[in-house]
Amino acid sequence: MGGGPDKEHLLIVLWDAEPKHITDSIRSRWPHIEITYFQLNGPISFKDVGDQVPPELFRSATLLITLAALPANREAAPNLKLLHLFSAGIDHWTNHPLVTDSDIDITTSSGIHGPPIAEWIIMTTLASSKRFGPLYEDQKNHAWGANRAALANVSDWVDKRVGIAGYGSIGRQAARVFSAMGATIHAYTASPRPTAESRRDEGYRVPGTGDPDGTVPTAWYSGKDKASLHTFLRSGLDAIIIALPLTPATRHLFGKEEFALLAAPAPGSAEAGTRKIGSKGAFLINIARGAILDQVALTEALNDGTLAGAALDVTDPEPLPKDDPLWDAKNVIITPHVSGLGVEYYQRAYDVWIQNWDRQERGLKPFNLVQRSKGY
Repeated sequence: MGGGPDKEHLLIVLWDAEPKHITDSIRSRWPHIEITYFQLNGPISFKDVGDQVPPELFRSATLLITLAALPANREAAPNLKLLHLFSAGIDHWTNHPLVTDSDIDITTSSGIHGPPIAEWIIMTTLASSKRFGPLYEDQKNHAWGANRAALANVSDWVDKRVGIAGYGSIGRQAARVFSAMGATIHAYTASPRPTAESRRDEGYRVPGTGDPDGTVPTAWYSGKDKASLHTFLRSGLDAIIIALPLTPATRHLFGKEEFALLAAPAPGSAEAGTRKIGSKGAFLINIARGAILDQVALTEALNDGTLAGAALDVTDPEPLPKDDPLWDAKNVIITPHVSGLGVEYYQRAYDVWIQNWDRQERGLKPFNLVQRSKGY
């Protein structure tokens, strides 16, 4: 007698209303999966709101999709075998018992953020390098050309060097777009990527985006120590994008010394790269986590001109206190952790889960499987 697949109970716990077109599609494709959708109350946050979920739902679930509603521990979800997070990182949950005291497979939605965050990077970078702020003030004041002097150092990105620390899906899509504008790309990764095979993107990515073969960078740097990072920072960068995961090793990885290196001349040159973006230093973009930077040192580097400016979608802490001096630093753009938003977000996050379940049925390794020893 033949038997079908084991029955599964997929519990989805999110703030939005149930997307019937997606859940109906899952039911149609996998009839053996029972789906329970539980809608949370309150504002979306990374605070654990698992206490809103009836305990019996966690106890019966074999599969869980959520952003911030986790069972308290393994005993609270004895049948759970796969947890899928609607976030790219797990830094909010590194000390949660499901991470520290269980072997449940955990996957993330890494890979879906490349398009919106790359566009945010380009938007903020161009707003700074094209001096959009003074122009916008002129428009509000109905003043034609009143701030024309502020445009003296406007430049484009042809032949500029853009460094990307963390060459994942976000970094690869940013590289694709900057390269299309004429910039050259320097990539920095923790592990060496000496071969064409090692430079390929094996993770989830939105079709038609990114740098799947790793052919965009003209230079690759790697290492897990300060000396390796400093070699990368000395390469004459006009801009640096920080797209690293937050781990104990990357906390405050960038501080006063690193910011100073971004202002140093490239090896063998009298000037610092081809910088024409307003100061001797590079423009810094952080879309990773605020704690990767020493924020006090960052504020000083902006105010004294060590850095040309910064675009920050993340701070430390969040929300950034109203009286924090970073708000008033020179040439800084701050947004409230929104660079990844878009109407496409949830569809893509569900697509990661759908593709992973299909891969599991075919005996393949899922995309974005968390490696607990690495912290991501």
